[in-house]
Formats: sequence, structure tokens, C-alpha cells
Amino acid sequence: MKRSSLLIGSAALAAASVATMGLATSAAAAPVRGAAYNGACGAGYAVVNSAPVSGKGTVYLTYSAKTGKNCVVTVRNSPGKPVFVHAELGPSDHSSDPVFDSGKYTAYAGPVYLAAKGRCVDWGGAIEKVSVRVAGSNCGRMAPGVVVRH
Repeated sequence: MKRSSLLIGSAALAAASVATMGLATSAAAAPVRGAAYNGACGAGYAVVNSAPVSGKGTVYLTYSAKTGKNCVVTVRNSPGKPVFVHAELGPSDHSSDPVFDSGKYTAYAGPVYLAAKGRCVDWGGAIEKVSVRVAGSNCGRMAPGVVVRH
């Protein structure tokens, strides 16, 4: 298993957020609607972070305070014919291998879980050939992390 390289400044995250917000609020542009979190991680998990997969869907990082576990799920904007979908989650300190779920899915990949209370995590996902990764995020205080888009 290869570990992904996750290095781009948080300025990319800010620029992507501003660009996405501009599209969503522009009267001339078609509405931009991201995939909603589908609850796949189960009861007690709340969304703590997310990253858009450029027009294809959204990767959600969730957390359960009760269990101390993070969970990742990648959700497609438009379920349909099976396409490659990937969800991945690992500790930023590389103390264990990342966990992932990949395959041809109609709606989403995951959930994948990691016990990471108070630890930074690296997470991301892909839909077809478009991927996003976030490194060093949610270190117990909602650190935004570093986003890489492919």
C-alpha cells in the first residue's frame, strides 16, 4: 500500500472555498449543490470537516465523541451507474496504515473508521479520476489541514 503525498498550502483551501462560494451565490451561474452527508458512519457521528471532489461529490470527515473515532465517507453528487469511488483515513503521524474503501459504487465509498481522539488525521477521497486529500487536520481543535486536489 502506498501512502499519498499530501503537500499544498492552506491557501489552496481558502481559494477553493472562495471559488465555490462565488459559484454558489452567483445569479448567472447554475446552482452548485454538493452531495449531502448520508449518515453512513452511524449514530453519534457528526460532520467535522468536508472537502468537495470538484463537481463530482464530497468527502466527509465525521467524529464520535463517545467512541473517539473518526469516520470518512465519499458521497457522489448524482448516484447512478457504478464508477470508481474511494474513501481514505489515516493518522498524520503515520503510526498505523491508513484505512480505505475503494471500488465501483453507485452512491458512496466508506465508511472507514480510525480511533484518533486528539490526534491529527489525513483523509480524502476520489470519484472517477478526481481526488482530494487533506493532511494534518482535526487535531482535537479543528485544525483545517492542508488540501491537495488532483
